[in-house]
Amino acid sequence: MKEELLSKQIGGKNCYIYDRGASDVLLIQPVDDHDIEVLDSEVAEISRLVGIGFTLAAFKVDDWNADLSPWEAPPVFGSEGFAGGAEETLKYVTEQLIPELTGGKDGLTVSKSVPRIFIGGYSLAGFFALWAAYQTDLFKGVAAASPSVWFPGWIEYAESNVIKTDKVYLSLGDKEEKARNPVMRTVGDNIRKLYELLIADPACGKCILETNRGNHFKEPDIRTAKGFAWLLND
Repeated sequence: MKEELLSKQIGGKNCYIYDRGASDVLLIQPVDDHDIEVLDSEVAEISRLVGIGFTLAAFKVDDWNADLSPWEAPPVFGSEGFAGGAEETLKYVTEQLIPELTGGKDGLTVSKSVPRIFIGGYSLAGFFALWAAYQTDLFKGVAAASPSVWFPGWIEYAESNVIKTDKVYLSLGDKEEKARNPVMRTVGDNIRKLYELLIADPACGKCILETNRGNHFKEPDIRTAKGFAWLLND
């Protein structure tokens, strides 16, 4: 299948749009500079794993800690805290990015009708994708690869709220909960607790928790691709 890449600005953000021949499947992913470097590899792996076409739209996040965090929190590592800008980022996705992509512009094959829209990402972007699915029922599934579920207050939030999508993919590296940082070490217990909450939630029809080999920095492109592929193959 021929791969077509379009780079453009949408709503003031740099976007990287891969057209893999689908009219009704749209994957949304927040990315940073490192993610952008391996997007070609991620898209190739999704294509290898699935039997249908898709369009992936990755948008560059301006400030990772600020734009993907759902509420303010103190620094967990380094000196930079979390500003709680996820609401504005989700507003960008729902009010600017998706309408632009589904408007049939620039020769994209995304249908003008509402397509099947999935959201996902790696690390804090995967965490943002999870949180977003608690805010809106727009997304048909979530691919949260090594998500930052160590985030302060997250498990308490998940315990008292209901997710609004019926398919959730979770994954974690088998060395991630062995980190030196005491907050980040909670990621293993927290993701297992989240998985238990989701499989017990009648609103969530299907959920999987997959373990990958390695620490947090190993093969983020392949891990994210596996998450999107699981959603598309289901």
